[in-house]
Amino acid sequence: MNSVIPPSATLYESSGPLSLPIVEGTVWAGFPSPAADFAVKRHDLNDLLITHPAATFFWRVRGTSMIEAGIDDGDMLVVNRALTPRPGDVVVAEVDGEFTVKYFCLKDGRVVSLRAANPTFPPIILKSG
Repeated sequence: MNSVIPPSATLYESSGPLSLPIVEGTVWAGFPSPAADFAVKRHDLNDLLITHPAATFFWRVRGTSMIEAGIDDGDMLVVNRALTPRPGDVVVAEVDGEFTVKYFCLKDGRVVSLRAANPTFPPIILKSG
């Protein structure tokens, strides 16, 4: 497993800020108050999603192995290669020359498997080396 950017990937390039509105406060999952005052402020998605521009890129998902994690076929991932994965993190990994998105699993400090969120997909058990 390593973090290699495929040759066809284009690294993040900003042509300027992408500002989208965000509502201040919380959203209730019950009955909202009709008296609530909703203030709208604009935020740049670059500031919210991208902490390491030189190491960040987008990748489109194909398949359903992570559907129970809320990652659906056709979704766009924001991948940051500068982060060190921790057990339980969702990672993009290269296995036998193919890229896959899975849960990162360690045992005794060693990467032992990559696990799908969809139980119909078997885990990828990694061998030494």
